[in-house]
Amino acid sequence: MTKLSLITDEISKVVLGKKDIIKNTVLAIAAGGHILLEDIPGVGKTTLALALSGTLGLEYNRMQFTPDVMPSDVIGFNMYNQKTGNFEYVKGSAVCNLFLADEINRTSSKTQSALLELMEEGKYTVDGVTRALPTPFIVIATQNPFGSAGTQRLPQSQIERFMIRTSIGYPNKSAEINILKGVKDNKTDAVNNIISASELMEYRTMAENVYVKDNIYNYIVDFVNATRSSKYIEIGISPRGSIAILKMAKSNAIYNNRDYVTIDDILDIIECTACHRIELSSEARAKSIDEKKIINDIAKSIKI
Repeated sequence: MTKLSLITDEISKVVLGKKDIIKNTVLAIAAGGHILLEDIPGVGKTTLALALSGTLGLEYNRMQFTPDVMPSDVIGFNMYNQKTGNFEYVKGSAVCNLFLADEINRTSSKTQSALLELMEEGKYTVDGVTRALPTPFIVIATQNPFGSAGTQRLPQSQIERFMIRTSIGYPNKSAEINILKGVKDNKTDAVNNIISASELMEYRTMAENVYVKDNIYNYIVDFVNATRSSKYIEIGISPRGSIAILKMAKSNAIYNNRDYVTIDDILDIIECTACHRIELSSEARAKSIDEKKIINDIAKSIKI
């Protein structure tokens, strides 16, 4: 059993009945990616982020994204100090190891872009001075279902910068009964630290060095090409998506204590890694076919 699986078990103490979701978030973090949680309020998104920060020993910040949040609130700004007569940098909320961007689709496009630039570049510039973000830097962004009043949907080009998109959803009956009973372990302070930030970076290096045979590369390319030619998909998966699938599969191999990737590693993560990278065609919408079904059907149809 690897420490990645121990992290999943530890977080499962406080996020009840959602082990598969927890595992996918841990895989994305070990693969060096960011997470998009598309969910209604009150299902445990903040609890998940707090539990992750506790098990990983990371500095954690949270920001509620509202229409009046400015890019300077995210990356920081320079403030004049009357005592010293100098401008001093004031750190933004996102300058930490694990940043929870709550309801990212409620803020302006300009602020969304500022955060997504941090995710892509790993650094930020304030008044001509460029600074590096802490390592590791992980964003867990949440957004309410589309159609909620006052929301601005993230453009497709920005959504696919998240390695995975997932949804915690409602708990099952037994989990919700335990929540109502207030079980002792259902508190984020009950979570134990499993690894340090430096150990997490070591896992990322291990994942990068996992062996991949040619048939795995062929499968990924055949899969993404199939999404580009499907009559149910308007826009298929980009090369960025191909890389994300490979990284998640490598991370899954490490999670399962292997130094090589199998087809099952891909099938395990294909749904959360691929669904948000496609745009459905009008035919798919007319037939009420969702992304999950299309992606899983394509994945199973590719010859191994």
